[in-house]
Amino acid sequence: MTEAPESAGDSGRGPARRRPGTPCWASLMAHSMTTAQAFYGELFGWEFRPGPDRLRPYVRAVLAGRDVAGIGPLPPDLPLPAAWTPYLASDDVDLTAETVRRCGGTIGVGPLETGDAGRLAIGSDPSGAVFGLWQAPAHRGTDQGGGPGTPVWHELRTFETANVAKFYGALFGYGTERREPDAEPGASCDDHVTLSLAGRPVAALHGAGAELPRARGSHWLTYFAVADAYASLDRLTALGGRVLAPPRDTGRGRMATVTDPEGARFALLQRGR
Repeated sequence: MTEAPESAGDSGRGPARRRPGTPCWASLMAHSMTTAQAFYGELFGWEFRPGPDRLRPYVRAVLAGRDVAGIGPLPPDLPLPAAWTPYLASDDVDLTAETVRRCGGTIGVGPLETGDAGRLAIGSDPSGAVFGLWQAPAHRGTDQGGGPGTPVWHELRTFETANVAKFYGALFGYGTERREPDAEPGASCDDHVTLSLAGRPVAALHGAGAELPRARGSHWLTYFAVADAYASLDRLTALGGRVLAPPRDTGRGRMATVTDPEGARFALLQRGR
């Protein structure tokens, strides 16, 4: 499980620029901005502020004065599912995007400037899972420090991990650690790789095999911290969300896989104490 990100040390400016390859942002593309803001605002206590001018009507989700995530509209003319997308930090988005292409991935959006928020691109890995790249200005970033309502972990759900592990390793030089069989209570599959930077776990790859939903395909799953998994699930279902996998206790805490009212998948994680 990832720990709190490095901080710039000046509370007024937020976290420092992330090490390349570190998840640094989570963004939801939704069919209805109104529905999404109402749901996540009630679920996590988020408030919303306008995003960068060039990306509007994109909004930033704010918790206790810190940016924690973003929500933008899906193109109305494209039949795309609502989905959460993690962004990986880059010191040079253009160079990283070119590496994505050389290693068998694709770039669908950008690289493009977002004004004072930095430079970004959106692409997909060879398995088809969508992810973003973000080159932020110095001392700009998001607060993913682990409190309730913040994104604390990202895991790629795919058919098998061998090829995608090579892809992401070529992008950012991740260290990899393959989990031994039955190393984590409640694990449904032994094909699990943890990605690390400088010895610090930052994300994971989960090979689901035949359990991978065909209609969904390979996808990144964002985990949001909650204080009480069962209370959060009660709130989620009352708001129109759906439980895909009920809470189970793991070595990382109590987790459940869910969707919002539009079907975007994410996970809730009540960390162990």
